Amino acid sequence: MNDKSYSYEQAGVSIAAGNALVKAIAPLAKATARPGATSELGGFGGFFDPRAAGYADPLLVAANDGVGTKVKLAIDHDRHDHIGIDLVAMCVNDLIVQGAEPLFFLDYFATGKLENGVATRVVAGIAEGCKQAGCALIGGETAEMPGMYAPGDYDLAGFCVGAVERGEQLTGDRVADGDVLLGLASSGVHSNGYSLVRRLAADKDWKLDRPALFDHDTLLIDALIAPTRIYVKTLLQPIRASRIHALAHITGGGLLENVPRVLPEGLHAHIDAGAWEQPRLMAFLQAQGHIEPEEMARTFNCGVGMVLAVAPEEAEALSADLQAAGETVYRIGDIRAGTRGCTVSGKAGGWSAKADWTATHTQ
Repeated sequence: MNDKSYSYEQAGVSIAAGNALVKAIAPLAKATARPGATSELGGFGGFFDPRAAGYADPLLVAANDGVGTKVKLAIDHDRHDHIGIDLVAMCVNDLIVQGAEPLFFLDYFATGKLENGVATRVVAGIAEGCKQAGCALIGGETAEMPGMYAPGDYDLAGFCVGAVERGEQLTGDRVADGDVLLGLASSGVHSNGYSLVRRLAADKDWKLDRPALFDHDTLLIDALIAPTRIYVKTLLQPIRASRIHALAHITGGGLLENVPRVLPEGLHAHIDAGAWEQPRLMAFLQAQGHIEPEEMARTFNCGVGMVLAVAPEEAEALSADLQAAGETVYRIGDIRAGTRGCTVSGKAGGWSAKADWTATHTQ
């Protein structure tokens, strides 16, 4: 008869490690405090007061997301410090496109065995992302689950709630025939398309710890893992001033499939791929994978992380204001009457195209 005494620790779960992590990340969370968020970390939930944040009659908007297989790239190459920024970015950029200011954020970190050094670095990135977005990190969950993850592996999810005054939300109903499309530059691949990136890296035997072919001052891994740009602080003011008709966050599905999501029936977005210079990182991915331009337009952000639909008379002044706020802005196309959807087109020579090309997606 086996009368061995079992413990949670023997089963692979360390309560002490979990407690130590909470102690380590508490100051990180505290550094993200903002009006409306004052509760301490460690309770069963976090309170938030929208009135203290300056809202009279807010609608709450919620978003959640992960980082996809970019997490695996971070794990394999010890790049844990910025993956948390990606996690926040994927959520808060989805809120700002609806006109909502991100207010508070919660994270979920799951792993087989808690390694506090790694977990703390990840949460520090989440806190940094929250600061960039102006939202408070008010709680989270760290799950240690032996047998669920390979050694060293972890996964992340993020949850964010934002607010917009009733009547000020962006729904796309203000988009009109003749509106100009402005594109804000991305900071890299952002957080979509990494299953393809990792497949290429494996099949082509890329040396990720060496300088990139397209940028000798940057290691290839650092170019690929650059964190997603957070557009919240530069867009909040023009949204509240009613200068933007609609916003599209360019994630999975690329320009082609994300722009139509914010258009009303009867309007079609036309994007000129020659209106901005293809980033060298995107050109590298395209060349390495022999990817057709049409496939690029529906897979990667292609250098544009956010698309704005604005009135033609507003386009120039808003571009100047956004540039002054630190964004790189391109005038990438316009809105015309037609079937609800998007067409991206380019000339021979651009995006490695052998001939003029057009890619269309309708909703």
